Amino acid sequence: MNWIGVHVTCPEELRDIVLAELSQLSFSTFEETDSGISAYCGEDEWDERDVENVIGKHNSCSYTYEQIAKTNWNEEWEKNYDPIAISDQCLVRATFHEPSNVPYEIIINPKMSFGTGHHATTHLVLEYQLSLDHQNKKVMDVGCGTGVLAILAEKRGASSVLAFDIEDWCVENSEENCTLNSCVGIMVEQMEIAAVHDMDFDIILANITKGIHRDQMSAYYKRLSKNGHLIMSGFYGNDVDDLREVAEQQELEFVETKTRNEWARLICRKQ
Repeated sequence: MNWIGVHVTCPEELRDIVLAELSQLSFSTFEETDSGISAYCGEDEWDERDVENVIGKHNSCSYTYEQIAKTNWNEEWEKNYDPIAISDQCLVRATFHEPSNVPYEIIINPKMSFGTGHHATTHLVLEYQLSLDHQNKKVMDVGCGTGVLAILAEKRGASSVLAFDIEDWCVENSEENCTLNSCVGIMVEQMEIAAVHDMDFDIILANITKGIHRDQMSAYYKRLSKNGHLIMSGFYGNDVDDLREVAEQQELEFVETKTRNEWARLICRKQ
């Protein structure tokens, strides 16, 4: 059986929405690209009308598709998925890679969820986590995806970690990856931040889109303990000033920012 590959070009803020909508169709494999999302299904399951109905709802999105010869997808994925090193302290790898001797090794099988460390935003957050004291800290991971940030938080000594996402497949994938990494202090839930009642987190990790950061800034502030750190990514470098202004309106103190391949992180602290 041949496969059909659909390549969607869409803005960053719509990717999660389009991915969720495509996942309701016949596609079984997804990957993030520089311009959007690629999705794959068997040729016998392909119906272009379904894709047109999804993409047609979003004026800023477009797609192309191609027929792909029969392929061993697991073999291809393993061949093209390299371990990701964060300085010399952390390695993010899959189960089929050889173990390493770095202080923090994280095993991630991403399935449909984003967050392997390949994307610049994930890399930026992991990098900052390596410099931040997590020992006996209470941590929240907002939009956890694969759970990679939550897993590093536990490995760095966090006393408890709450990781949540609005998508059920992300929750399932995070739970699987937590098990792969023998994590016992991470609670994974399917919910939004409004459902979080605790107001004493020492660290909040949020690798999501700019618009969600803007909408949730007050929620971050309320749930941070005094001197708690907010680590945000998922946006471009030219969005930093805007998000910093929103954060400072909530009386969050600017700590630092850094960019990688045009993507950025922004670190703030509750005074």
